[in-house]
Formats: sequence, structure tokens, C-alpha cells
Amino acid sequence: MSVTYDDSVGVEVSSDSFWEVGNYKRTVKRIDDGHRLCTDLMNCLHERARIEKAYAQQLTEWARRWRQLVDKGPQYGTVEKAWVAVMSEAEKVSELHLEVKASLMNEDFEKIKNWQKEAFHKQMMGGFKETKEAEDGFRKAQKPWAKKLKEVEAAKKAYHAACKEEKLAISREANSKVDPSLNPEQLKKLQDKVEKCKQDVLKTKEKYEKSLKELGQGTPQYMEGMEQVFEQCQQFEEKRLRFFREVLLEVQKHLDLSNVASYKNIYRDLEQSIKAADAVEDLRWFRANHGPGMSMNWPQFEEWSADLNRTLSRREKKKTADGVTLTGISQTGDQALQNKPSSVSSYEKTQSYPADWSDDESNNPFSSTDANGDSNPFDEDAPSGPEVRVRALYDYEGQEQDELSFKAGDELTKIEDEDEQGWCKGRLDNGQVGLYPANYVEAIQ
Repeated sequence: MSVTYDDSVGVEVSSDSFWEVGNYKRTVKRIDDGHRLCTDLMNCLHERARIEKAYAQQLTEWARRWRQLVDKGPQYGTVEKAWVAVMSEAEKVSELHLEVKASLMNEDFEKIKNWQKEAFHKQMMGGFKETKEAEDGFRKAQKPWAKKLKEVEAAKKAYHAACKEEKLAISREANSKVDPSLNPEQLKKLQDKVEKCKQDVLKTKEKYEKSLKELGQGTPQYMEGMEQVFEQCQQFEEKRLRFFREVLLEVQKHLDLSNVASYKNIYRDLEQSIKAADAVEDLRWFRANHGPGMSMNWPQFEEWSADLNRTLSRREKKKTADGVTLTGISQTGDQALQNKPSSVSSYEKTQSYPADWSDDESNNPFSSTDANGDSNPFDEDAPSGPEVRVRALYDYEGQEQDELSFKAGDELTKIEDEDEQGWCKGRLDNGQVGLYPANYVEAIQ
């Protein structure tokens, strides 16, 4: 008759020791944990790669926006070049962070994925082959010893029960000696019970000691078998730990931009660009192009001519673009500097100066409004073209303070046409004015 034996039934675990029956399951579970940890590490790297990509995109957008603002702003000369170099640095660093993202996903992520697939083999019935092999190995090594341990527990229980029964029989016999109501036959039965209990105690004790001896004899073999299976699990875990260390070192190399030659060159070039800024040179350029160094059509005596119906005013003499020939121009000593070509200034691209000189405060660049900081030198030009009502096609959340936020279906007013970067200026119904992506809206028919 065959009996199916379950080593987890009938044995009380008395400690947390590995040698207790069933406590090998923590070692088996570690194999499943190893597979999960591979997945966790891949998720960790994937999330970091997303952060790298988002940071790169933000750097690029920031550099594009501020390059445009500086280009349209009043800064000029070599300091403008130094300022723009900061945006160039952001664009180059953005490229490096995109490379970091690619390395994390294409190299590190794929390496972990392939190792996980090779190290863990799924079974059709669920679980992993490696986990089942460890489980079966421990059960096989523990089964004979656990069976003997179960016999010891049963013998101990029987011995303790016999001792308890013996103590109770002796107590009854002692009480019967002072009880006059009991006849001799009853006293004889109590005495016989005591003797029987003593014999039972001796028998169960002998069996208990014998079971313990047999268990002790089987313990070395039990420990050897468990050690062998445990060592196999240790070797499997060692491979995973060493692999993780190797992968994390690769991740460190990909994240550490300080050892990348091109990264060092970016900041070397940035430092050189900033140090190249020359205040004296910029002041000299401004003097020649927007200051006392500019040429002037100084008023001179003009004879009356019958061929002319009227004398040209000073304003009309300034309109050289209309084909009027200026005569009698006397140049200042700084005229040579005006003719010097300049490719670094954007000031003249956004500033227009009236031909007539005036004391009017509205024409004074150093008026109290600017002095108090109430105006923004980076404000866009006044709206041009007719205003158009548009409707949002998608939700948009402004990323900067000068950008609008709206929901799909909201209506707003476009007050400036799309620029070369794909942005429009608009006004919400609450009066807020700002930028928004041109392809996020459509004109209302």
C-alpha cells in the first residue's frame, strides 16, 4: 500500500531556520524575484530614458525660443554672440542627452531583456523551469528527514500523554487511600492503573528516544542534500548579481557625460565665446552706428532756384530711399567706423529712428517708463494684419509665461500671423495675450 507523503503537513515549525521543514521556500522564491528584478531594472532604465528625452526636448525648445528673443531684442555686438553661445550649448547638450537615451534603450535595456530570456525559461503550466528544479531538489533532499521528524513528533506526543496519564493515576490512587467509601476491589483497580501507566511511560519513552536517534543518524545526509541544492541556487543567483553589476557599470558610463570629450568641448567653446565678449568694441560699434559717430546732413545755405517749387525740408532729405540725392554732407571723424561691416548686431533690425529730432519723451529711449522697468525689451512688435477668430483643435498647456493655455473647442483671437517657427500671437476672451502653436487651431468660417 503506497502512501502519498506531504512534508508540509503534521510538522510544527519551531524556528525561522533554513533547516526547518519548508523554510527552503525563501531560497526558491529568490529565483522568481530575480526574474522580477530584471523587469524592474528595465522599467527603471526605460523611465530614465524618457526623462533624458524630455530634458533634451525642453533644452532644444528653450534654446530656440531664447535665440529668437535675443535676436529680436536690443542686445548687440560681442555680448550678443556670448549670449547666443549659451543657447548653442543647450542645443549641443540636448544632442548628448538624446544619445544617452538611445544608449539606455538600445544597449542596456536590450542587454537585460536578452539575459532575462536566456536565464529564465517559462513552463507551459506557469512558473519557471529553474524554480521548479530548485523546489523539487529541496523536497527530495528534505523528504526522508522530514518523515523521521514527523515520527519523532508523534513519539514525543505519545510519551508526554503517557506521563500526563501516569501523574493523574498516581493522584487518584493517593486520594483513594483517604476515601473510606471505596472497597478493596476499587483500590486494587487504581493501583493496577498506576502500574500500567508507568509501563506505558517506559515504552513511549523508549520509542521516543529511538526515533530521536534515527533522526540524528539521518541528519548529516539531510544537511548534505540540502546544501547541494542550495549551492546550485547560490550559483544561479551569483550569475544574476554579477550581471546586474556589469549592466549598472555600463549605465554609469552612459550617464556620466563628464568623461565624454565632446561634452568637455562644449563648455570650453562656451567659455571662449563668453570671454570673447568685448565691451569696448561693442561701445565703439554703437557709437559709430547709433551715436555721435553717425554721419549728419548738417543744414547749409542754399540758393533759391527757379527750377524748384520749394526747398527740401530736413525730413525729405532723410528719405534717401525715395531717390532724393543729398548734397552738402559733411561727415564726422567717426564716419569710417560706420562703414565697418558688422554681422553680430540685431539692434538695428528691430529699432527705427525718426528723422526729426525731438525733445518729446515718447522718443527718448531713456524715458521714465523704461527706467522703472515697466516695459519689456523683449516684447514683440505691435500686432500686424487683421484680427481673426480661431477655434482650438486640441488641448494645449502653455510651457512658458508668455504662452497661452486652452482646451479643444475654445475660441480666441489671432492678432499676429504665424512666424517662421510655427507660432502665432493671440488673445483669449479674458484679455490674456500670448503665443500658441499655429497648427493647434483653425479659422472660424
